[in-house]
Amino acid sequence: MLRLFNTFGRKFEPFKPAGDKRAAIFTCGPSVYQRAHIGNFRTFLFEDILVRYLEYSGFTVERGMAVTDIEDKAVKEAEKRRTSVKELTDRNIAQFIKELKLLNMKVPHYMPRASECVDASVQIIRKLIEKKIAYSHGGNIYFDPLKVRGFGKLFGLDMAKWPKKKRRFHKDTYPGIQWNYGDFILWHGCEISDKACWNTELGEGRPSWNVQDPSMVLRHFRGTLSAFCGGIDNLYRHHDYSLAILEAINPCPVSRFWLHGAHLFVDGQKMSKSKGNILYTDMLIKKGYSAGEIRFFLMYSHYRKRLNYSDKAMEASAQRLRDFRDCVKMIAKKAGSARPEESQISDSVKAAFVSHMDNDMSVKPAFDTMQNVLKKVDLLSLSEPHAAGIIRILREINEVLKVIF
Repeated sequence: MLRLFNTFGRKFEPFKPAGDKRAAIFTCGPSVYQRAHIGNFRTFLFEDILVRYLEYSGFTVERGMAVTDIEDKAVKEAEKRRTSVKELTDRNIAQFIKELKLLNMKVPHYMPRASECVDASVQIIRKLIEKKIAYSHGGNIYFDPLKVRGFGKLFGLDMAKWPKKKRRFHKDTYPGIQWNYGDFILWHGCEISDKACWNTELGEGRPSWNVQDPSMVLRHFRGTLSAFCGGIDNLYRHHDYSLAILEAINPCPVSRFWLHGAHLFVDGQKMSKSKGNILYTDMLIKKGYSAGEIRFFLMYSHYRKRLNYSDKAMEASAQRLRDFRDCVKMIAKKAGSARPEESQISDSVKAAFVSHMDNDMSVKPAFDTMQNVLKKVDLLSLSEPHAAGIIRILREINEVLKVIF
């Protein structure tokens, strides 16, 4: 049985979806004011592996991914480029989907844009105002965390540190891994955001980033999600904000599991424009790496552990995949067109894969153990049907990994 590390409670738990053999998964998607880099894709890849492995294990998966196309950064970037927010974000969304497919990731069933869910955001905010959890101030609308029991429970926030003096945070996002001890914004009035406005029951304005994910969840899902996923940075502020909003208006828990992926660093440093170390997929392809090798590098480390990119590490990872593929090609050649038959070897390959993947999706030991099994195969004594049986198992496994063939 698959066991995952649930951020909520900080413990390993057997994966039990809200519906029997049906899993509903929601993931924080890209902020499309700019192009996604390989660090972003590392997070989306662990989610892709989760979906694929659940399907491999017999689950039917329904997945949604939020697309943040309205926020402070998008408004500023569009202004800087002298274009509209829609033109800017449309271009980056198209690029994002193109690169998802390039890296052999499944395109989610639902990819709602925040701009498509403004009405849902308005209705959520209205309910919060009615419950006196949200209030208007200076043309904006804010959420008061002190009005919600258990606020910050996902992170494990110490509410004793909460200031007694009223503080309000009006930006969509704030830099750094830190908490804002105060009320967070739900709605930007038009005096602040006159470049992207909607005329609504709340007046002219736009929903903040904090309420957008809840609006997109409610648009496509009902009841408790099986898993809510994102990068580790979402554990500060963002996911607890979404959780508090949704549970304030719904009688059920938001999700059974909360999963968070660690960051990708480059030569020991966080990627940033100021350091000039941001890497995109086409930059690695220009260095001679295939899309499959990029995918393999990004997943060949546990998703909850920080991964460091270096040219040396990338080359070592790519060579390991090439060696594995060469071994598989020799077995496939031996198999020819024979009818597949199970053997101790094919059973060992499958058992190695499943046992490690069931342990919090441990791709690296799963891959390494399979490779060790295949290295010991004696091609001379291996029968053609048994060779074909190995290839059949590997093709099934490849529906999860998407790098073997």
